[in-house]
Amino acid sequence: MADSPSGRVLRWAELNREQLGAVLPAALVILPIGATEQHGPHLATGTDALLASTVAGRAATLAADRSSRALLLTPAMPIGASDHHFPFGGTLSFRQETLLAVLGDLARSVARSGGRRLVLVNGHGGNQGICQAAAAQAANDHDIAVAYVDYWRLAGEPGGGATIPGHAGEFETSLVRAIAPELAGQPAARPNPPAVPVVPDVQIHSAAGWQVINGYSDDPARADAERGQRWLDQCVRGLADRFVALAETL
Repeated sequence: MADSPSGRVLRWAELNREQLGAVLPAALVILPIGATEQHGPHLATGTDALLASTVAGRAATLAADRSSRALLLTPAMPIGASDHHFPFGGTLSFRQETLLAVLGDLARSVARSGGRRLVLVNGHGGNQGICQAAAAQAANDHDIAVAYVDYWRLAGEPGGGATIPGHAGEFETSLVRAIAPELAGQPAARPNPPAVPVVPDVQIHSAAGWQVINGYSDDPARADAERGQRWLDQCVRGLADRFVALAETL
């Protein structure tokens, strides 16, 4: 394989050690992070990993011709911090401290292999604080620059009262219908779930809140594959633009 500083997407798992050694010092390494957890009675448990890896992969492909650096995709992390979903079953989870250590070890691995730039693309709300902490810690511990982004923040204004990202509601169900419709069952229509306590500008974490909404947020019966494709395209375009900017910045 000839060296290529830009214009192509490379996949870590498909390269040998010599190829990786040649491209890593200048590459932008992209690590999608998802989860395997219950997504209501209708979505596959791998939804978050599917969405993070799909958006990251498509965005890298879209950005490749504009990027000043090679874009190097790692295998997606399919497990996240999902202990709050244990009461509903169907969940594989790391403890928060375990995920922090795992992400730290992966960043250390990238640095030890010669990488100097890493982007964490997150697909699960429960990973947010840990991703932020892991990025900061890795930058302090290793000679590496680490960026972090939640893919759904690039979806634009939701419109129509949709909640972004929600959990197994209209947004995620619409995206899965657009990407892999066989993984999205037909949810029964349901009334809006009872309201959970909200205080402006304050995060509230409560097991009771998840029980009140039965483990999924807004109404998934409103999901639509065409709308999901539009949201997906917005996320992909937005993330591609970020990859191009990060290739220039990091």
